[in-house]
Amino acid sequence: MTTQEPASAARGRSPIQARSRDRVDRILAMATEIIAERGGDHLKMSDLAARTGISIGSLYQYFPDKAAVMRALTARVHAGSRQCIEDALAPVRSRAELIEAFNGLIDVYWSLFLAEPAMRDIWAGAQADKALVELELSESRRHGEMLAAAIRRARPDADPEAVAPTAFLIWQLGEATMRLAIALPRAEGDAIVAAYKRMSVQAILAAG
Repeated sequence: MTTQEPASAARGRSPIQARSRDRVDRILAMATEIIAERGGDHLKMSDLAARTGISIGSLYQYFPDKAAVMRALTARVHAGSRQCIEDALAPVRSRAELIEAFNGLIDVYWSLFLAEPAMRDIWAGAQADKALVELELSESRRHGEMLAAAIRRARPDADPEAVAPTAFLIWQLGEATMRLAIALPRAEGDAIVAAYKRMSVQAILAAG
């Protein structure tokens, strides 16, 4: 998932800032292409510079190493995911709306993992970087907070202290589910995702 800047922010940048942002966008787009083709382990700064059409020195001005590129890609995925979750859960006011929104989000995530091979390697690469592991944990907390807020709106009788850890755990397990499912044959992966949805819905309705 990706996000775009508001038009007002884009208009407010100077030409130099705009060119710099455009170059960063192109670098990350080319990095995503390479990862999709070869896997994250085979992303090399020299290849990225050549694919982007800039010198290696210019590339290092934006990203000092491969880890910096992977961190930027991960941050973009997180930002897009956060906005998608917020948009889906903000309108929730009933149990039926909550379950529909949650299941819809999981379907979107699964379809993205299937359609965008680079996402798999970006997530895999994140597990080898301590800073990215901490970032992912922080994002899971934020996503869990949004889910917890939706649960409390749909179930005002639920105990807030019980809802919060349940929601956090559901999101954290969701990431693990996607990594497992994508490594399996398609039919088995679909079944794993469906099982996760059933288990999570039961936990959401029982929390508190």
